[in-house]
Amino acid sequence: MLKYKEDLILFLIRTGALKFGDFTTKSGRQSPYFINAGSFRSGEHIETLGNFYADCIMNTENVKDDFDILFGPAYKGIPLCISTACALYRKYNLNKEYCFNRKEIKDHGEGGMFVGASISDGDKLVIIEDVMTAGTSIKENVPLIKQFADVIIKDEFILVDRMEIGYNGKTAPQEIKEEFDITVHAIVNVREIIDFMYNREINGKVLLGDEQKDKMERYLEIYCVK
Repeated sequence: MLKYKEDLILFLIRTGALKFGDFTTKSGRQSPYFINAGSFRSGEHIETLGNFYADCIMNTENVKDDFDILFGPAYKGIPLCISTACALYRKYNLNKEYCFNRKEIKDHGEGGMFVGASISDGDKLVIIEDVMTAGTSIKENVPLIKQFADVIIKDEFILVDRMEIGYNGKTAPQEIKEEFDITVHAIVNVREIIDFMYNREINGKVLLGDEQKDKMERYLEIYCVK
């Protein structure tokens, strides 16, 4: 596993964003783990997240610097795309523009729906988000963006892929690929989390031992893509 993936998992544990136990998800499923992106709330957190996204982008073939603008869907995508743009410039000397949408069109001042880089026909956009459950944000924002310009959107980067299948038998990334031809890249997925955390001691404690791993494996067997 690449080091930045391992570092992300440890970061999720340290910030309390990743927990193991018994949780009820929004869909009503009983999950043995939970990821709460709301745990990120400091300058250190957002800068570190930007580094992870930048590392993932630069380690993804056919993306790297082959794009023009980072797009962050409001609201959670806004600080993430800005932090990623900063990290790409600081770590890789790659100076990319960023843009995000408003929830409502501004009717005064400069007006408009978007803040940041101007979007034009032919621009290549990369979308930055935290997590993906049903792909609702993409389904809302891609048609919105294309109302303003005929852009090219081929890739989206998210923090964690739970690899879960919806009630239609497909994962959200599969749906997004089929509907919009956008490939969703996760910095880390749940299988990688299990493999890395199993019997690993963190601050003198094993968070994912045999019993919890069995729960995780059963959950993946029932709800996740094989």
